[in-house]
Amino acid sequence: MRLIANDVAEYRRQSFDHSSIPEARKMLQTGQSPKHICGASMLTSRASLRAHVCAGRLAHVMAAHSPLSAILAEEAGFHGIWASGFELSALYGLPDASLVSMTRHLDMVRSMAEQSSLPIIADIDTGFGNAINVIYAIQQYERAGAAAVVIEDKAFPKVTSLLADGRQELIRTEEFVGKIRAAVATRADADFLVIARTEALIAGLGEAEALKRAGAYEEAGADMILVHSKRKMPDEVESFVRAWRGQAPIVIVPTAYPEMNESRIRALGKIAMVIYGNHAIRAAVTAMKDVFARIRADGGIHRIDPEIVSVEEIFRLQKMDAVKANENRFLW
Repeated sequence: MRLIANDVAEYRRQSFDHSSIPEARKMLQTGQSPKHICGASMLTSRASLRAHVCAGRLAHVMAAHSPLSAILAEEAGFHGIWASGFELSALYGLPDASLVSMTRHLDMVRSMAEQSSLPIIADIDTGFGNAINVIYAIQQYERAGAAAVVIEDKAFPKVTSLLADGRQELIRTEEFVGKIRAAVATRADADFLVIARTEALIAGLGEAEALKRAGAYEEAGADMILVHSKRKMPDEVESFVRAWRGQAPIVIVPTAYPEMNESRIRALGKIAMVIYGNHAIRAAVTAMKDVFARIRADGGIHRIDPEIVSVEEIFRLQKMDAVKANENRFLW
């Protein structure tokens, strides 16, 4: 994973030990300190994501479902990749209902890590079972090259959060606390982030329950808290963020409430990461539907061909120049 130079320099300058807390408060524009996840550590490649968050800079993370989409996210300038379970399910034409196996999702994470230097945040849904399954999952995702995992407090098997009238069952707070503790205890690298995701708002349980759960998850060792909402406007999430008194930075996924732009996020002060959770697969479907329809309507590719990327651009993304150079160097 690529080290983000400016963030790393700031990280080195402050070391983010407890003496840096006043400055960190200023950077986050809030009374809450990021010391919850910002202890000093060696700057490995995985630490780039932690360094970015600790520097008080908003991390923009784009969903991906393949190595190619990960490459494009990096070229567009995002700070990280969301290894999305929803997008991978859609790629296989399956519902996002715990049907894609951990093995299949891990293969995607490994493949993306081979092709992109960005930190990868793995969407591991409920952790594939109970705390024992979480232990195995953390070991595997850390080895696969992920920089972080997000675990949600739904029951397994889950149903995607934004489905109208979908079944949204949460497990007991105590059971999920066990999963977070298991994840934190299992990770080999302290820079590997464990992000706890509460679906209390999605399940209609209200802000008080969401705050109670988030506090318990932070106490269990979660580095960050992801709060999710399916409201069409940002007010529910904004209210949660304003009421949050914990030290763990907040992560949001504003799919359902696109009015939540960067300026609005920054005004709240406590949000450290925004994940664009399904825009890669939606963009791909939009483009393919349009191009396919036009080819059929036109009776050929003669009109659409100048409007889509060239074969040479695909060659560039495939690094064919390197293949040619190696052929000239090594094939005799």
